[in-house]
Amino acid sequence: MTSETITADAAGTWPLGDHSVHRIGLGAMRLTGSAAFHLGTPSDRTRSIAVLRKAIELGVNHIDTAAFYFSALRSANELINSALAPYPDDLLIATKVGPHREYDGEWGTAARPDQLRGHVEENLRQLGRDHLDLVYLRRMRQDSIAEHFGALAELREAGLIRHLGISDVHPRHLAEAQAIAPVVSVQNRFGLGLRTPAADELLRLCGEQGIAFVPFYAIAGERGERGAAENVDEVVEAVARAHGASPVQIKTAWTLHRGPHVLAIPGTGDPGHLVENVAAGAIRLTDEELARLDARHTTDA
Repeated sequence: MTSETITADAAGTWPLGDHSVHRIGLGAMRLTGSAAFHLGTPSDRTRSIAVLRKAIELGVNHIDTAAFYFSALRSANELINSALAPYPDDLLIATKVGPHREYDGEWGTAARPDQLRGHVEENLRQLGRDHLDLVYLRRMRQDSIAEHFGALAELREAGLIRHLGISDVHPRHLAEAQAIAPVVSVQNRFGLGLRTPAADELLRLCGEQGIAFVPFYAIAGERGERGAAENVDEVVEAVARAHGASPVQIKTAWTLHRGPHVLAIPGTGDPGHLVENVAAGAIRLTDEELARLDARHTTDA
């Protein structure tokens, strides 16, 4: 496939709140370094800004970020602001609140409900905006999210937030949140070969209810913030060869094939990888290929 000529249009669109976004977006975590947070070496600022501007050029209009996405020298929100402000009218920037990192990079205590306004205002300041398009409540192991989500719903009523989502949740949390305010998106760990029964059920529920489902770590899998593993499944490699594509592109394509409501947000700090990630939206897997790949998702192999 010729990645250079493929834009985000190839993946199709899905309504995310009052935006219509292309189903291939960009995760901002890897803009700050070779691995997430302080785990790698800080990124080259010029290259990260080039990634963001290239993304817009390729039609990406959904960027996923957070104030706690920063390395020793780089802040994802600052990079986004510097590269893209004034922002395109069709661009949706999603942020998440709940977790907290100190300036030295160490994780602090998760926010109480009354502290979430400060988290929202920090994202507003860093992004240079007067409202946030979409804010996810990232659950931090609490059994109930009602009080935290209710605090965000109040900020939505105040005009600081346009739309609400939830992240790292179980199916019962979706119903709990919906009893308080509309949920436009659910973000959970999900990917080929990464078995998460809660995410599988949420994927189904979101599809039935017309809610966007946005997997994170879809490529990295169990390695999470450390990035994708070097070894690749032989089935993925075989399908990749058949399409003249990379294994990462096949994993992204498989993710998009889970349903029209599934949005991919692969992250990268490399302009070349960005082009490949966007091009994955044009891959159409056959029924036989999907069956072989699905088998890798539903077994321990």
